[in-house]
Amino acid sequence: MEDSKSAVIRQQIFEWLNQKVLEYPDEVLPYKELKEGFIYNGNSVPLMGPQGIFKPQVIKYFPISITTSPNSPYSDKISEDSTIKYKYRGKNPNFHENVRLKEAMKQKVPLIYFHGVVKGKYLAQFPVFIAFADDKSLTFTVEVDASNVSIWNSINNEEVNDPIMDEVLRRYASRETVIRLHQRTFREKVLYAYREHCAFCSLKHRELLDAAHIIPDSDGGKATVKNGISLCKIHHAAFDKNILGINEDFVIEVRQDILEEVDGPMLKYGLQRLHHKKIILPRSIDMQPEKEFIKNRYEKFLMVV
Repeated sequence: MEDSKSAVIRQQIFEWLNQKVLEYPDEVLPYKELKEGFIYNGNSVPLMGPQGIFKPQVIKYFPISITTSPNSPYSDKISEDSTIKYKYRGKNPNFHENVRLKEAMKQKVPLIYFHGVVKGKYLAQFPVFIAFADDKSLTFTVEVDASNVSIWNSINNEEVNDPIMDEVLRRYASRETVIRLHQRTFREKVLYAYREHCAFCSLKHRELLDAAHIIPDSDGGKATVKNGISLCKIHHAAFDKNILGINEDFVIEVRQDILEEVDGPMLKYGLQRLHHKKIILPRSIDMQPEKEFIKNRYEKFLMVV
């Protein structure tokens, strides 16, 4: 088991991190905050380092966090059972960081999972637990949102839980966390691509911006940057309801009945004046909307014009 001093520090880190998450929009934390970490006995304790598996000096043996950077060379991914597959450090199963993470698994030590969404920004999920280590595939299986699973409950309550209910809770908690990670990652990457501006009207107040799908979830659209566009809330709603469309030249079209409608200044300046205006595109071609997605969505828009 972890020594008492390290366990206390670990708990203090969780409490500190919980407060920090509340301070930032969308619970997305800047790298600088995590690198500087929290203060323990007058000293700064970083929560992540240059490598994915990290242990600060103040903690004796077990790592405090695992991190996936936005441009990670490792193929960490969400598995079909809604757990996270996290790659070993390097190709040696007995590398000391891999061994320490295996020991954390055996001792049921809670960790933090930092998921890089864009450069310098991370989502924090905690506590998480290492559930399995596969030396053959060099992959750890990580249980996410462990506040509802049996490992965490048994640590806190020292009682045996209903194994069937535990499994139901585990799967539900993991699925909800995976959805959250996907949604927040999609939002951050899309807003980053569009420089935190509405692609239709240039509004740049982050709290009023959404990451809109070009092809909706309900039609099988993926949460990728090339299927996303940064829109303010009113233009997101108008786009979703096919009041506004985007043609294959990335030019906005306003539905004909809306163009002919007479109303106040919001209709005139907020919608009608967008007609035949080109959208603001990401500077990087790799982040611009997929033409095929735009074409498919535009065809649906034409069906209601």
